[in-house]
Amino acid sequence: MAARQRDEAIAFIASAQDTRASEARLRLSERYQGVPPESADVVVALGGDGFMLQTLHAFMNTGKPIYGMNCGSVGFLLNEYNEDRLPERIGKATRNRVHPLAMQATDAAGTMHKAYAINEVSLLRQSYQAAKLKIDIDGKTRLDELICDGLLVATPAGSTAYNLSAHGPILPIYAPLLALTPISAFRPRTWHGALLPDHVSVHVSVLETEKRPVNAVADNVEFKSVIDVTVSQDRKAESLILFDPDHSWDERILTEQFRY
Repeated sequence: MAARQRDEAIAFIASAQDTRASEARLRLSERYQGVPPESADVVVALGGDGFMLQTLHAFMNTGKPIYGMNCGSVGFLLNEYNEDRLPERIGKATRNRVHPLAMQATDAAGTMHKAYAINEVSLLRQSYQAAKLKIDIDGKTRLDELICDGLLVATPAGSTAYNLSAHGPILPIYAPLLALTPISAFRPRTWHGALLPDHVSVHVSVLETEKRPVNAVADNVEFKSVIDVTVSQDRKAESLILFDPDHSWDERILTEQFRY
């Protein structure tokens, strides 16, 4: 694709709780004549993966691409921190479109909740009792009963996050797949999850809800004591993320698969 113009207006944002990132925001904003986010063509997010994820949510469906620079620890969603030649780097960056998961959850009081997830939707046991779940895919029951600590539905973008820690598969960023991954499955012990086409609808029913309460989480938004959760990809919603060409998302995901 053609490189973008170098005179794009840039907004710099950082978490107020992150001193290093806040100081960097002030320096960069002065050096590159930063503008407010609503006036920007590109938003530069300074922080760690958590802040970058929040930024992708905040600017979803605005058409504003997010270029992250790592001021945290892991920085999987971010580019390397470098204050020099920033407009040129942004102009050469590759653009990735991320379509989130739409989660709809009903709690024990009958209230319906909705939230988006860029990384994953997770169901997690709320007490010492293991969760007991039933899994339907596109209206067909695929697992009558799963006893576990929890269950994840992860996007390719989120497959290297919580999903990987739960021993789920790493997915190439543009693979039309979702990872359905159990967390500490007790029964059936031999079920290690499934790879699903990204166009399916996943419905999870919580069994024995009073004895085995479960919470549902879409990235960093949590709902208590849910009784059922439906997850599907929303192709009409999107966030835009920019990566340096020599530090692409494809390369990072490939590298993760050869770590030992």
